[in-house]
Amino acid sequence: MKVVPISPHGFCAGVTGAVRKALALKSGAYCLHDLVHNEIVVDGLKRRGIAFVETLDEVPCGATVLFSAHGVSPEVRRQAASRGLSVVDATCPFVTRVHKAAHEFSERNLPVVVIGHPDHAEVKGIVGEVGASGAFVYPNLPSAKHIGVVSQTTMNADEVSKIVAGLRERFDVETTAEVCHATKERQDAVRAFQGDAVLVLGSTQSSNTRRLCEVAPCRAFRAGNMEEVAALDFEGIEVLGVTSGASTPEDFFESAVQYLREKWK
Repeated sequence: MKVVPISPHGFCAGVTGAVRKALALKSGAYCLHDLVHNEIVVDGLKRRGIAFVETLDEVPCGATVLFSAHGVSPEVRRQAASRGLSVVDATCPFVTRVHKAAHEFSERNLPVVVIGHPDHAEVKGIVGEVGASGAFVYPNLPSAKHIGVVSQTTMNADEVSKIVAGLRERFDVETTAEVCHATKERQDAVRAFQGDAVLVLGSTQSSNTRRLCEVAPCRAFRAGNMEEVAALDFEGIEVLGVTSGASTPEDFFESAVQYLREKWK
């Protein structure tokens, strides 16, 4: 079997920046939610003494708290300030731009439609930027005629475009909705791959990893660690493309490619 790395792969710029900030923290710091959706990254930070929490109530007053790459709502920021927490903000710059666009739409009294998964941390932060009464997570829609539209940054780029086109048929739409450049570049590279199958390395929790599996033009596999890679059966596959989600460590990617080349010669 021929194993072909599909580029780009590995950390995107947003994840690289978030991990750099996390690694600079001393043991005893806290991170609100998973820094990124990858167990290898999170487990490594836990070993360095960073504690992961789901609410700020779990963080002692005056302690250091790291906000994840997915962003948080303004209310979370206010809570952190009121408790005297030292905040390190690892929000991805592209996510910050989405927050800004949603806020600006809301300031103009436009209902904000958010294209994304309602349970995802990024979407919760965006909705919090607007307020529950003014934000609608697609397919929930307002009765107003004029709307602003934003998107979770790790969606399927083609799906976002189709949804926006459909909304334009019903509403007067102002939109900044698009996936981040790193997400789109990876999706485009997988779509263009010509082979028998694609292996996407990344966590099931990772939205952009799942989207890569969805857009593959051929059979798709996913693995989040070396044990899962070893358990996959590639019998009958002649050309295997290997890529990874934007929060998947490069050393895992390299180890997986080397292992596959040795096992499936």
